[in-house]
Amino acid sequence: MDNNCCRQQLDDLFLRMIAYFSGDPKRIQHFMKVHSFARLIGTKEGMDETSLFILEAAAYTHDIGIRPAEEKYGRCDGKLQEQEGPIVAQKLLSDLGVENYMVERICYLIGHHHTYTNVDGMDYQILIEADFLVNLYEDQEDLRTIRKVYDRIFKTKTGKEIFRQMLLPEGKEEKP
Repeated sequence: MDNNCCRQQLDDLFLRMIAYFSGDPKRIQHFMKVHSFARLIGTKEGMDETSLFILEAAAYTHDIGIRPAEEKYGRCDGKLQEQEGPIVAQKLLSDLGVENYMVERICYLIGHHHTYTNVDGMDYQILIEADFLVNLYEDQEDLRTIRKVYDRIFKTKTGKEIFRQMLLPEGKEEKP
C-alpha cells in the first residue's frame, strides 16, 4: 500500500467531509475528534497500514448518514445513520479512488457504528471506542453512564487508558 497515495486520499476525504457538512461546525468538529482518537488508538494498538486507512476513512465518514436521515425522516438516530450512511459513503469513497474491498469494509463500519454486539474486528472496536470518547464528552453524560460504557464497551488497552484519563480522573473512580 502506497503511504503517500493513502495519505492523499485521506486528506481529500477530510476536505470532502468538511464540504459535506458545510455550515455545521459541530458535526465537522465531531468527526475530526473521532478521527483523531481512532488514529491514535489504531496506531498504538499496532494496526497495519491498510487496516489503519480503513479505520481512518470510517472515522471521517461514520456520521455521513445524518444528513440523508434528516432529509428523509426528520430525525437522525443511530439506526437511521447506519441505514442511510453506507449509500452516500460508497459513492464518495469510490469517487476518491478507494479500492472496492476497502470501500466495502468502510461502509460496513458506517452501517454498524451504533451496533455494539458482534463486533468483528479491531477497526470496528476502535471506531466505537473513539466515537464514545467524543460523544460522552459532547453529551455531558453523567458519571454512572460513563462507568457503564467503560465496563461494557471498551476493550483496547489504549482506548481504556485514554478513557480513564479523560473521563475518570483521580477521585472520580470510586463507586458512589
